Amino acid sequence: MEQSLKAVKMIRIKTKKFINATIEAPPSKSYTNRALIIAALAKGKSVLKNPLFSEDTEYMISALKQLGVRIEKKKKDLAVYGTGGIFKPSNEKLSVGNAGTAMRFLASLACLVNGKTVITGDKRMQERPVQDLLDALSQMHILTESNNGCPPVTVHGGNFAGGKIKLKGKVSSQYLSSLLMCAPYAKENMTIEIQDELTSIPYVDITLDIMQKFGIKVKNRKYRKFEIKANRAYKAKTYNIEGDASSASYFFAAAAVTKGKVKVTNINPKTKQGDIQFVEILKKMGCKVKKGKDYIEVKGGKMKGVKVNMNRMPDVALTLAVTALFADGETTIKNVPNLRVKETDRLRALSFELRKMGGKVEELPDGIIVRRTRFQKAIVETYDDHRMVMSFAVAGLVINGIRIMNPGCVKKSFPDFWEKFNSIYEK
Repeated sequence: MEQSLKAVKMIRIKTKKFINATIEAPPSKSYTNRALIIAALAKGKSVLKNPLFSEDTEYMISALKQLGVRIEKKKKDLAVYGTGGIFKPSNEKLSVGNAGTAMRFLASLACLVNGKTVITGDKRMQERPVQDLLDALSQMHILTESNNGCPPVTVHGGNFAGGKIKLKGKVSSQYLSSLLMCAPYAKENMTIEIQDELTSIPYVDITLDIMQKFGIKVKNRKYRKFEIKANRAYKAKTYNIEGDASSASYFFAAAAVTKGKVKVTNINPKTKQGDIQFVEILKKMGCKVKKGKDYIEVKGGKMKGVKVNMNRMPDVALTLAVTALFADGETTIKNVPNLRVKETDRLRALSFELRKMGGKVEELPDGIIVRRTRFQKAIVETYDDHRMVMSFAVAGLVINGIRIMNPGCVKKSFPDFWEKFNSIYEK
């Protein structure tokens, strides 16, 4: 299905009056990419069980291989032969497409390379900021070069000093995660002090969780200061990647908008992933939520609008904005200004495309207000953004005549999305 979609410019979504489906969530991209970095830093063989194989994780794997890390795919698992923090320079640029996670995580890892590392990406990646992270690296006397604070980024590594670092965390929490994961391999103990508001805190929790599972503890001073001891090493191990809460959100939303029922398996209701809270928002809107040991079930009902601060779960802001079209009243999504520096300016893109379908939308500097009006068919431009594609596919289950542009870009994070989405028509 994925291969055939690469050449497809547009697909039409079939409406579905009532959904009753069971879907298995794909592995988490956030956990997979962090585990790849940490397993590469550990010395010896780690086995990552059930990782996500997607465009973004493949970019990460390819870059790590260029830096001398041996990685082997074994059925559904990955064997990563960690280097103990010693990486070889790459003669070629590390290309990460539009994978922001890979770009930012590799920038800190490149400090451990004794030589020059150039990390680049596609056109959109070269518009996405990374200056706050480079400013932090410069405090350790790491020389970097960039294109006005955006990729391509050149890192002159070999002297990962550590020490006291001041970091801005308002644009992306990935800067902090990048530094944290590499900090045990610094020459001196590292203290990272956050200078402003730290965004997307649950993603930092994911980082700290994986670090601890691989043997490194971080002192977290109320998300304002982080202390990591130097000259430590991760312990190679077998590590299970859990299901992805962001990807599960589209199927929870499908249940909500059709007033149907969807059970998503391979999901940990107690996960560190902030996006798991999406089901609590649906509950406030009027849906029923049932949780088991490794599943969550959502049953749709009559929905009302909500007002939500989504700073801790920005990736599902798109899912909620589309879901809000089918709720009575007004839904306000606030405190997600960093959506403007994702795969596209998601707040602007959301506003424009929701209006096409008949939504009454107000774009805010840090969010969006959505009200339901009269629905109409539309061709949805998705700006090569996987989350735009998957979110607006949900709307097509109810609104007749919704066509989605560039459906194949879901391969970035959820390669078999369309296969699973189409399975909901089987009952």
